Amino acid sequence: MRQRHNSNKDADKQKSEALTSSKSGSEHSPFCCSHKRIFLLCLAFRMVNSVLVQTYFNPDEHWQGPEVAHRVAFGYGHLTWEWKQGIRSYLHPLFFVPLYRLLALLHLDTPWLMMRAPRLLQSVFSAIGDLYLYKLSEVLFGDSVAKWTLFSQLFNWFMFYCFSRTLSNSLETVLTLVSLYFWPCMRSSSNYSFVSRKWGLVMAAVACAIRPTSAITWLYVGLLELLKARDRFKFIFLEVAPIGFVLPVLPIALMFSGYSLAAIEDPGSARYKGKESSKSHTRCPGKMKIAILFLLATNIPMALYMSLVHQRGPEDVMNHLAREALHGKVRSILFLTPCHATPYYSMLHHDLPMQFLDCTPSEEKGVPDDSDRFLMDPVSFVSEYAKNVSMASHIVLFDSEEQKLKNLLISFDYMEGRRFFNAHFKVDRDLQASVVVYVRRR
Repeated sequence: MRQRHNSNKDADKQKSEALTSSKSGSEHSPFCCSHKRIFLLCLAFRMVNSVLVQTYFNPDEHWQGPEVAHRVAFGYGHLTWEWKQGIRSYLHPLFFVPLYRLLALLHLDTPWLMMRAPRLLQSVFSAIGDLYLYKLSEVLFGDSVAKWTLFSQLFNWFMFYCFSRTLSNSLETVLTLVSLYFWPCMRSSSNYSFVSRKWGLVMAAVACAIRPTSAITWLYVGLLELLKARDRFKFIFLEVAPIGFVLPVLPIALMFSGYSLAAIEDPGSARYKGKESSKSHTRCPGKMKIAILFLLATNIPMALYMSLVHQRGPEDVMNHLAREALHGKVRSILFLTPCHATPYYSMLHHDLPMQFLDCTPSEEKGVPDDSDRFLMDPVSFVSEYAKNVSMASHIVLFDSEEQKLKNLLISFDYMEGRRFFNAHFKVDRDLQASVVVYVRRR
């Protein structure tokens, strides 16, 4: 019995020494630095990421965040029908209000900064999300998996394309990662903390307040915690009740990528096998290089193309109009595009009359909105429009509609002002190869 007890003590001592050695090695490795250094690395990466994103992806990025914040900060900006009916939360747009007011106070509210500043702010949040994905992976699987999970996150083309955008999904993703890190069922019982669970609940509640669909994730995680809770009554009524794409799921899925890369790097590690292996394993640096090169080759070109090339016309045209307005060359603008196809006042940053084709849902079934009627017959729509409303000094439209309207616009004394490249292929309608600005001569 004494001999068995001593052998158990020796085994425990060896495990402790191995764990200490592993931690010591990870602290001195060039990649696995302190969390502060990892955050600074992620911050630098995401700030460059935000500057490189120069394309238009989803209207919500502008119309449900910065546009609303611009209205709050400067007194003008368009509120879509969701805001007028009170089914949107101001929590997300309010993050950008202090930023706008600071830029105005310092006289830095130039067209370039008005476009870039919100994404630069989002890049700070994104870097926090990257850090907490690393920390969550570290808690669950160890340092090596955390390292490769972060690598997979930073070089995933869709995260590069989306994470620095001012979408509510992006902030929801950050809050989800932070709250999962603090969530007790993600940790061993020895690391359990009542305070930790409360932080997790707070972050989950904010994520759901910003974007209600986040509740889908937290319904599952909450049920897991409820089943594990010792005092379920206390958990529901004293913790949850007082506090309370799928893009948030992607970073979690990328942990599987990190797990696989770590297993390729060290195939014999019990950390990834879940049990000790009697077989001897050797590292295969060639296989590791192939895996890394494959990930880089399939993600970097896609990230750069989608961020710098595909659908960049809407942002380029608003940048141009903002500079023209700054010099007093724009009196009014009419957007003959599908509704919400470009940014609006948040990027123009001039209180000029602007109109776009409305697509507010009709209470009567089968009644097409302005955007639908325009696309069905652009010539008739614009001819009728010109009879009732004075034409704007500038008209913005895609080249797919320009081909049908060019003669009519010339008859109204318009000429082509500028043309901006938009896309090589169509997404959900006719190919919109370029965005065109027509300027009225008088």
